[in-house]
Amino acid sequence: MRRTGTTRRRALGVTGAAAAGLLTSACAEDSGPRGREGSAPGARSAAESAAAEKVLRRNAARTRRELLAHYDAVIAAHPAASDRLKPLRGAVAEQADALRGPAAPAPSSPSPSRSKATPAPAPAVAPERRTALKELAAAERRCADTHGAALVGAPPELARLLASVAAAGAAHAYLLTEGDPK
Repeated sequence: MRRTGTTRRRALGVTGAAAAGLLTSACAEDSGPRGREGSAPGARSAAESAAAEKVLRRNAARTRRELLAHYDAVIAAHPAASDRLKPLRGAVAEQADALRGPAAPAPSSPSPSRSKATPAPAPAVAPERRTALKELAAAERRCADTHGAALVGAPPELARLLASVAAAGAAHAYLLTEGDPK
């Protein structure tokens, strides 16, 4: 018997196609300005590019950490949903670490860097589980939109990472709402 409507497989397929489209456009955007600048950008341009990438990474990682705090708040308020939310939360934590990038401090001194990276207090969570999951899904969508918008100014490697994270966020939003078992 065939099921009608949106299925997980179809939603994930569409999400993957959207990520590929964003990735392709980000790479195309990146190739245009280089041709106008010349083949060998100056040292100052390289330093400016590195600084801009560092800011993009920091902002993207902060966005994921804030989302991580939202996951933690929902899990604390609705422990019955923790089995369902922990894998998604784990993915968000890994994405935040990946977005932090190679400029992140060495693991030997995690305490000072973690204290600066502490997000704002966790958001208020709705008392109904279903509403809390919908709010979490909306937060995932906002994060995915933020990462998608950042693609335009990102260098190719970071653009690919942002596209992947945005696609994962869209998939998480789907799983939190449409995939909600009744």
